[in-house]
Amino acid sequence: MKSITPTEFVALGAGAVLVDVREPDEVATVRVPGALVLPMSTLDQHLDELPDGSFYVMCHAGGRSARVVTALEQQGYDAVNVLGGITQWEQEGLPVER
Repeated sequence: MKSITPTEFVALGAGAVLVDVREPDEVATVRVPGALVLPMSTLDQHLDELPDGSFYVMCHAGGRSARVVTALEQQGYDAVNVLGGITQWEQEGLPVER
């Protein structure tokens, strides 16, 4: 599985797509501006909303996103896990919305 740190993701620039697989109540508390929110619990119903090409998947701490990336890779998607999730994102001082 391919992985990237939050800081490495931000360095990719505005064209990189971030998919947040946390649940709505988690996203309501804190979110990354511009992230596409597709909760893990309903992701199978929204596969048509995933972007073409590479995209980056995050959750709260990295566990769920790793499982999602593994499953999506098995279906042929070019998904990359964002290590540490929103927790690491905030620790690295990257922008969030509350």
